[in-house]
Amino acid sequence: MNNKIKILDEATIAKIAAGEIIERPASIVKELIENSIDAGASNIVIEIKNGGKTYIRVTDDGIGMNEDEVEFAFLRHSTSKISVAEDLLNIHSLGFRGEALASISTTCMMETLTRNINSNKGIRVFLEEGKIIKKEPIGCPEGTTMIAKDLFYNTPVRKKFLKSDLVESNHISDVIYKLALGNPGISFKYIKDSKVILKTPGNNQVKSNIYSVLGKDFIDNLFEISYYDSDLSIQGYISKNDFYRGNRGHQYIFVNGRWIENIELTKIIENCYKSLIPINRFPIFILFIEIEPSLIDVNIHPTKQEIKFSNQNKINNTLKQLVNKKLKDTISIPKIEINDKKNENIEEINFLDTTLATTKVEKSLDEPETYEKDFIKEDDLSSEDMLKSIYFKKKPEQNKKGFNIEVNEYRANSLEEVSDINKKEDLTNIFKNTKLVGILFNTYIILENTVDDYFYLIDQHAAHERIKYEQYKKEYEKEDIAIQRLLSPEIIQLTNKEYSIVKDNLDLFNKLGFEIEGFGLNSVALRGVPLIFGKPQIKELFFDILDNMKSNLNTSYDVKIEKIMKMACTNAIKGGDKITKIEIEELLNQLAKANSPYTCPHGRPIIIKVTKRDLEKKFKRII
Repeated sequence: MNNKIKILDEATIAKIAAGEIIERPASIVKELIENSIDAGASNIVIEIKNGGKTYIRVTDDGIGMNEDEVEFAFLRHSTSKISVAEDLLNIHSLGFRGEALASISTTCMMETLTRNINSNKGIRVFLEEGKIIKKEPIGCPEGTTMIAKDLFYNTPVRKKFLKSDLVESNHISDVIYKLALGNPGISFKYIKDSKVILKTPGNNQVKSNIYSVLGKDFIDNLFEISYYDSDLSIQGYISKNDFYRGNRGHQYIFVNGRWIENIELTKIIENCYKSLIPINRFPIFILFIEIEPSLIDVNIHPTKQEIKFSNQNKINNTLKQLVNKKLKDTISIPKIEINDKKNENIEEINFLDTTLATTKVEKSLDEPETYEKDFIKEDDLSSEDMLKSIYFKKKPEQNKKGFNIEVNEYRANSLEEVSDINKKEDLTNIFKNTKLVGILFNTYIILENTVDDYFYLIDQHAAHERIKYEQYKKEYEKEDIAIQRLLSPEIIQLTNKEYSIVKDNLDLFNKLGFEIEGFGLNSVALRGVPLIFGKPQIKELFFDILDNMKSNLNTSYDVKIEKIMKMACTNAIKGGDKITKIEIEELLNQLAKANSPYTCPHGRPIIIKVTKRDLEKKFKRII
């Protein structure tokens, strides 16, 4: 074996570098689309075949390249985005490193057609192993078409690691949908195996763009949020508390048009939904953050999907206030409708520029869910007709984002001054106009509102759970939890690992209201518990907290909130427990004073309402 240090040849260096940038077909699609966006395109067409493994085409109507630029475009570290190192502090484009085209041309057979807006003829080049092997003039429209064929043809080992066509196409779909969502002023057209899958209107209207990409359900269940000042703009949509998903697949953050992953911002938004949506469910949000490029660093990850903010605290606090206020103002009592849906007319959305057909979902165990749409009366495009399909109709200049900035939107230092049209219902006023009818199944309190012709059903367990949760959470945050000392301590045997965890987290246990001290080898004595809950099942709760601490996935915040929920649930009135009229009245009185009286800490509804009209429809009293 020869371990002598040597300098690698250029071809090997290029392949190693390309492997860091191009992991799969979706990497190529992402880089080419971002180049099109940076080129000022108004229309982008993406076509793939066989999951992008054999054919990828990206066509745009951007500024294009002249003959001299084509010569340099595929060399490593050649770019039009920056000139000197200082430019990295003020990046306005999506790309800037000058590595993408060099990497793609090293891993694929490439063909490029391009024409600069100031030229009367185009240029066509063919590349192998990153080098131009043929160049010729050609008639083509303004803009650029990049065609990548036979990915990893020269590195068969890498080719073996590619997944099925379905999995790879789903990864591509995920990339396209994110880029399409983040650029409502650009019309995207996505063709898979000669079939049009997606088309966005490109009318710079964020709402119609969301409809095109994600569908009507999202439009019906999202609230708009907006904030701006001289340094920062945050605009977008967040989901209602009864609209959520089982994973984070529909959480989108765009910073200056770039889709990013930022766990800190994601956690801030998710924490705003704590106790409003069920555990292990995730809110949906689509956020557009505009910030001075000098205040962010995008050069920290090869994919440029992670960035650093110099004013992270300001963004965190602003976003938290923004989301909390919107949720507080818009959460309300769910209404049960007993209508016959078959007889209802479906309203059409009039803000779309395109006609949608049914939505189809392709699923794979290796890929999060992606949504693909068929479009009525769209001509399928084959690669042979490609040149005929890349002539675009130019559109007038448009604003960067399709949000309307109005006087009553959130401004700097005025988050509390804005009044929302959709104010939440005041339970105090509601309960004043109701009378107690009875209790159904020893679980659901029935209240009749004779003024508004409603009746309400209240889950006694969920209501008491919410009350207990807020009382305990308030005491915790004020560090003023009343502790009840036990007449005889509860001795708890632990393993050596568990004992170490308890010892390292005594401060958190104390804050939660537990008084603990060591008691011999690997044992602790529980001498005090939170007064609000008392002793019942306190040993089980102690072990629940301990089990959460064993998991590296949970932060101390998650442990705290989840355990407060658990304690509230364990000690609340249960479904089936008989309670007196006086207890019901006190329960309703405390519920009306709660900050979030509509859901239990786990996100389940506490109170629902049914109208007299809906009930009479069901009994056919009215038609």
